Amino acid sequence: MQIRWKVVALIAVSALGLAAFMNRKTATAAAPQATAPAKVASATTPVRGAISIPDTTLAINSPTPMSQRVVHYEIEAKYDAAKHTVDATELLTYHNLTGQALDHFPFHLYQNAFQPKATFVRDSKLMGSRDTAYEKWEDKDNGSEDIKSIEVVGQGDLTSQLQYVAPDDGNKDDKTVADLHVGKPIAPGAYVQFKIAFQTKFPETQARSGWKRDFVLGGQWFPKVGVWWHGAWNCHQYHNTTEFFADFGVYDVKLTVPQYEVVGASGIQVDEKSNPDNTKTVTYHGDDIHDFAWTASPRYKVRESVYQSQMGPIKLRFLMQPAHWSQAERHEKITRETLDHFEKWYGPYPYKTLTVVDPEPDSAAGGMEYPTFITGDSSWFMPDGLYLPELVVEHEFGHQYWYGMVATNEFEDAWMDEGINSYTEVKVLDSILGKNTSIMNIGGATTGERELQRLGYAGVADRDPIAQKAYDYYSSNSYGGITYGKTASVLLTLEGIIGEDTMAKAMRTYFMKYRFTHPTKEDFLKTIEEVSGKDLRWYFNQAVYGSQVMDYEVLNVNSFPVNWYEEKKDKKDAKKDKDKDDTVYQSYVSLHRKDDFVMPVEVEIVFRDSKNNVEKIREHWDGQSRWTRFSYQKKAKVVSAELDPDHTVQIDRNDFNNSFVVEANPKPTYKLSTYWLFVTQWVSQALAWWAV
Repeated sequence: MQIRWKVVALIAVSALGLAAFMNRKTATAAAPQATAPAKVASATTPVRGAISIPDTTLAINSPTPMSQRVVHYEIEAKYDAAKHTVDATELLTYHNLTGQALDHFPFHLYQNAFQPKATFVRDSKLMGSRDTAYEKWEDKDNGSEDIKSIEVVGQGDLTSQLQYVAPDDGNKDDKTVADLHVGKPIAPGAYVQFKIAFQTKFPETQARSGWKRDFVLGGQWFPKVGVWWHGAWNCHQYHNTTEFFADFGVYDVKLTVPQYEVVGASGIQVDEKSNPDNTKTVTYHGDDIHDFAWTASPRYKVRESVYQSQMGPIKLRFLMQPAHWSQAERHEKITRETLDHFEKWYGPYPYKTLTVVDPEPDSAAGGMEYPTFITGDSSWFMPDGLYLPELVVEHEFGHQYWYGMVATNEFEDAWMDEGINSYTEVKVLDSILGKNTSIMNIGGATTGERELQRLGYAGVADRDPIAQKAYDYYSSNSYGGITYGKTASVLLTLEGIIGEDTMAKAMRTYFMKYRFTHPTKEDFLKTIEEVSGKDLRWYFNQAVYGSQVMDYEVLNVNSFPVNWYEEKKDKKDAKKDKDKDDTVYQSYVSLHRKDDFVMPVEVEIVFRDSKNNVEKIREHWDGQSRWTRFSYQKKAKVVSAELDPDHTVQIDRNDFNNSFVVEANPKPTYKLSTYWLFVTQWVSQALAWWAV
């Protein structure tokens, strides 16, 4: 998610036609440790009457469960479209696989973030927000998630034992985490059930959740238990730059909505029935997922088809806005092409459904991911060649892998989802739409995704490291530029170090090994080292754990005759010497490491003699010193020098100083002049028409 800043960039590019554009989750965990692949949940038939987690496979193309199932959510919810509220009951079954007795359980109450004194809003005022300015507070901005009662089966009503906690910042007004102490600790290996009655009130869309006019997106809408991770509960407050972390399990959800609503949700639909009060109840089931989201609108137009994946058929469902119906085919095409690439490159998609939602225009609901459910982002004006729908759909589908199946802790290592996903976004869109045209290709004006990622990083390059809690970044811009742009650029640069094929193998190995688990950053980095057979700590310590900035430059180029001190000959003799091509030149090429990121680089130096014969030489510099100088004596002058001539380094903050030419090439200015002429004439004609 969090790619709406790209929309701003795209609009700017489209308007200018030339300029490149920029700017586009209590407990503390124990020390990171390697996470082993999860053991598949037992498929044995449970004892009748005993509590257990279902071993159903109804929603996946697999004969057995694919994850270690820790939770089972059974929710019955009724949505009041006029009040934007949900009244619901939740039966949560939790399997204690922690190896120790548990005497308390923390719960996320995400919708409480949308209150003026909440940490989410406070952080947004300080750091900037993804989609809501919070210049003033209105009633429609209020969201809430109230637990009316909570009972532990066998222990009775424990509502009075529920307390709000603020493990991250101590904010007493924040209610996004509630902790429940139980009288009888839950033994290792035992099951416990919580019966919860709650009411959720959605705000007007914020952070990819809520309502807009008659549209609603139900995201992070029910009480969700934290994750026992590395010997402690991990249940962070909701911050403006954090996303989510939850255990895998089974979801059975009954949604009652007005009869006229068109509904979409995570998992598969297993039932729909009409009720006497002009409502209907739609029932969904999900296997091996860690969240459940839904949407409803009376105006969706539906397009459905089937995609044959490696594990079986997938029902594709597109819920489109009527004004965007002409773009339905584009949405389906990019979805199919993205599925093709992910299955071929990284591994199979095991679920039986994928729902793609085109959200209400002018809502803060575009560009969001939930298991088997994503939202796109588009506009009524979306010409061919402007690839915003493709960009968003591909990006959000990628989360099905790096968030949905490889379920990392997005509170603490957001880059392991958003950043890795941005990297694969570059790879997939480059393959489908072209390396330099994957964002825009209109009338000769082109922009590629990898450059967009690099530009997003370049403006905040020295602010924060990648390996940092999502809520510890300096600002929302820094979070976005580093988590998305820098991670993508770091991994693209890594291709040049270990090889593109090796990197592709490492990515597939990582996904297949750690899908349906909660891996750490070291799991990812060590996988790359193991597959490549290289010690890459020199790179990871700077690029991932550090905030060093890379900026190399060609500092100076100089050529002069070795015999410059001899007296000049007359014109006639000088012409003879020139014809003999005997002049030997002393040439120097100086390189400079301006910042503190140390990395080996190549430089390509081009020589040209008096007969226009060209010679190219490549040199290697380890970058350890601040500068270096190469010296040559040749019967030719240096005409140019370029650092990273193969353009494999994506983390250099300033590309403009990576090359040096002795004589400027005026040809690029011709293209700029032509565009400027077109724009000025078009504007003049438009003004003349308006005036008349």
